[in-house]
This record gives sequence, structure tokens and C-alpha cells, in this order.
Amino acid sequence: MRLALDQLAMRDPRHGPLPPLLVLLTVITGLVDAVSYLALGHVFVANMTGNVVFLGFAVVDAEDFSVPASLTAIAAFLAGALAGGRLGGSHGGHRGRLFAVTLLIEALLVALALALVFAAITPAPVERYLIIAALSLAMGLQNAAARRLAVPDLTTTVLTLTLTGFAADSSLAGGGNPRPGRRMIATAAMFAGAAVGALLVLRVNTAAVLALALVLLVVGLAAAAPHWRSTQAWTQP
Repeated sequence: MRLALDQLAMRDPRHGPLPPLLVLLTVITGLVDAVSYLALGHVFVANMTGNVVFLGFAVVDAEDFSVPASLTAIAAFLAGALAGGRLGGSHGGHRGRLFAVTLLIEALLVALALALVFAAITPAPVERYLIIAALSLAMGLQNAAARRLAVPDLTTTVLTLTLTGFAADSSLAGGGNPRPGRRMIATAAMFAGAAVGALLVLRVNTAAVLALALVLLVVGLAAAAPHWRSTQAWTQP
């Protein structure tokens, strides 16, 4: 198992347990974006590139795209990223503590979104925007934490640079092909989260997807919590 993790670049003394835990967050990103796009009306809560494009569609009255929904997602994501930036600076750069606190807050926001779904089986506009805002806040916070943790090729919400690196750094392009396993795992994790999320939305309901995301966050939090006061080298900035 250790050899397999080393070969896939999931075991890295510079980052401790962060690589597999960030892969877990990448799966969660796929889950929540499946919810937002399929159940909340053609909007992303994690992929802000998509939302800017959707906003462009919406302002020229393209069907099924909403200016308020896209703006809500972008504004809430920015607020979450701002909070994540402040959070990153408030823990003295301790990476273990930052990750644990981020997961705790993210879990609370996903739980809030789940409660809103239960409160309104068919979300009215107000509930819909509140769910979008809660999930976008969570993803903004997650993205800011991943940026501060700076584990290569594991941004958790964006795969454009990961896929670019996979091709541009490959031996075919004359590169050294660094971390191909990690890049493939990150891509597969996003795909798996989106596919499972879409399946649950279409075959079960939105609450099932958010409940799964919440369970995964709790699992991640349980794994991260023991490192709250760790003095291992990877926890230091």
C-alpha cells in the first residue's frame, strides 16, 4: 500500500496526509456542483469560470440561465474565499489547524444547505438562493484553504491547470512528467463526484447528494482533527 501511494504521489513528507484528504474534497466538489447545476438551475457553486460564462449567457437572455443565480454564487464564493484568506492568516500558518477548521466550517455550511433542502422539498426562489449561497460560501472557503496549503495539482475545485500540466509537462512535450498519478487521481475524483452526484440527483433526490457530501466532510474532519496541535514538519508554513 505504501509503495502504491508513493508511486501515485499521494504520500509526500512535505504535505503529510493532505494529498489524500484534498482528493476527498475534490470528490465533494463534484457532488455539490452536480447538485447546483442539475437541481438549482444551471449554476455552479465551485466552478467560478463556468459561472462567469453562464452570466454572459444570462445577460443576453439565453434560456435556462439566471443572472441572479450566477451573481449569488459568485458573490458568496468570493465571501467564502475572503473568509478563508483571513482564516489562513489567523492560525500562524499551521496547516493542520487550518485544514481542520476549514472542514468544520464547510461541514456546517453543507449541513445548512441540507436543512434548507429538507425544509422545502421543492425550493422556492428564496430557499434556492440560500442553498446556492451556503454551498458557494463552502466552496470559496475550501478553495482559499487549498490555495494556502499549496499542495501541487490538488486545488480541489479547478482542473484546467491540472489537465494542462498533464499534457504540457508530459514526455511527449519534452517535459519531466511530474506527478502524473496525482493528476490522474484528481481528475478521476472530480469525475466520480460529479457522476455519483448526478446519479443521486436524478434517481434519488438532492438531499441524498448533500447528505453524502456531509458524511465525507465528517470523515475528512475526523482524519484531520488529530493534527490540530501537531508539530510535524508538514504542518508548518
